[in-house]
Amino acid sequence: MDRRAGGPRGGSSQDAQYTRTKFDFKGFLNLIRQTKPKYWQLWLGLILGFIATGAQLAVPKMAQGIINGLKSGFNSTLLIIAVVLFLASALINALSGTMLGFFGENIVARLRRTLWQKLIRLHVNYFDNVKAGEMTSRLVNDSTQIKDLLANAFPQMANSLLQLVGALIIMALMDWKMTLVMIVAIPLVMVVMRPIMRQSSKIGLQRQDALASFNGETGESLGEIRLVKSSNAEEYETTSGYKQIDKLYHIGMREAIFDSIASPVMNTLMLAMFIGLLGYAAVRVADGTMSMGTLLSFMMYLFQVIGPVGSLGQFFTTLAKTNGSTQRVQDLLKEPEESFTDGDSESVTDQTVAMEHVDFAYDDDGPVLHDVNFEAKPNSVIAFAGPSGGGKSTIFSLLERFYQPTSGKITIGGKDVANVNLKDWRSQIGYVSQDSAIMAGTIRHNLTYGADKTYTDDELWHVLELAYADKFVHEMPDGLDTQVGERGVKISGGQRQRLAIARAFLRDPKILMLDEATASLDSESEAMVQKALGELMKGRTTLIIAHRLSTIVDADDIYFIENGHVSGHGKHQALMDELPLYREYVRIQFKE
Repeated sequence: MDRRAGGPRGGSSQDAQYTRTKFDFKGFLNLIRQTKPKYWQLWLGLILGFIATGAQLAVPKMAQGIINGLKSGFNSTLLIIAVVLFLASALINALSGTMLGFFGENIVARLRRTLWQKLIRLHVNYFDNVKAGEMTSRLVNDSTQIKDLLANAFPQMANSLLQLVGALIIMALMDWKMTLVMIVAIPLVMVVMRPIMRQSSKIGLQRQDALASFNGETGESLGEIRLVKSSNAEEYETTSGYKQIDKLYHIGMREAIFDSIASPVMNTLMLAMFIGLLGYAAVRVADGTMSMGTLLSFMMYLFQVIGPVGSLGQFFTTLAKTNGSTQRVQDLLKEPEESFTDGDSESVTDQTVAMEHVDFAYDDDGPVLHDVNFEAKPNSVIAFAGPSGGGKSTIFSLLERFYQPTSGKITIGGKDVANVNLKDWRSQIGYVSQDSAIMAGTIRHNLTYGADKTYTDDELWHVLELAYADKFVHEMPDGLDTQVGERGVKISGGQRQRLAIARAFLRDPKILMLDEATASLDSESEAMVQKALGELMKGRTTLIIAHRLSTIVDADDIYFIENGHVSGHGKHQALMDELPLYREYVRIQFKE
């Protein structure tokens, strides 16, 4: 089952590369441009932030004037202006944060829309290789990390830079000697902090990757909970889950250690710098080369510098964490997707469907189909028979255009279906499989799933009647609005099959494909489904993966598929007479 699953359980093998790469600003900006953000929110938020920062920078200068002017009298006007500026800066800063928050939420919403649209339109082979939980982690966790950078870290960095530069300029104008001492001290602080910040960012990336892997493993296990329980695999899944949780726990402990170290180390270094500067300033005040007002104002500016330095350090940590998320999102957006608009519309009514010298392989796993040829004339019944694993279901997947042939082509009326509009092509095909997929929701939702028009209740009851499903739906408590549960767990296998047939009736397909549609049903359900299928097959080109002798006997043509190749074809009796492999298959399969 996992031959193309991309490696053993426990995580993505390619995530490690993200911890070694530098931040790709160009790629990040291109990613943001794709979301077409509301830049006016960003600029308004930044401008308000700059205004608030400017007001904060003015307060210490006013405090200097108030203190230095105490000898000539208390300046109440200046104090009132300082208080008003302080309160105004707090209010404007709150408005700035709100606008930047709106900008970030808008970005993440649009990015998630882009990712979701992309995921839904990716080729089926992408889903063969990547677990659903990992994809949802990209959709939720990685996009949230990008939002945190845009809405929180980046605006704080911009304001911190303005506050830092503004404070340093004012401080230099006030006393260049004190400022020079501080400018020398700050790089020393950053040199000490850099190893801690680097380790913290690396651990943050490991946490994101481990979280994606955990989402993938748990999502897969919970999605197949019946297989887990029927296999007595609770202990195995518990142990496997514990390993993932322990991995996250140990990463979290390391992250907590480095985060807890970073804050006290930064505070200690800043305190040491503050004490050193205060001591130097005290000597200057004692010598009379600096006034008390200048000292107080300088210390206030120093406090305004300490915060931005810490914010800049946090910004670079967030930047490193976001780098991995950005690259993963970009890789996902680069994946090729199905095009639903290319090609011509082509009616398949009264057209012959054919495969011509088709080869196919899943990635590098070796050929699955080799030189497959078949022809299905309009309104005929074509059966595909042969041993399990021979490639019959793969033929159906190619006809649905889930995959493209490695070589050869599929034609409709002699025209290559690769040149036919994909949406139009699939709209003319009805597919009923052995395990008919049912979505969580109501019976009405499942009947009309994917339909581009609205149906009345009478139309829905009509197709249910054609599928011999109206009786059991009438007996349900809410009729058409009955909830079927996740994957249809609240209804039986035979009922799911008949609902799938009713959905096919509603689509009114020109080509009908039946993939062992009654293989796993009990005798009573099989009889009901066979009657429904008999009605559905009338007037349509029908392709069947056969598992019943009556299907084979009644087919207009039978293609015997073995080891990915057509060993022979013809009517039942002709194959019995001419193809020993077919004769042996029929004898073993149907005990004749």
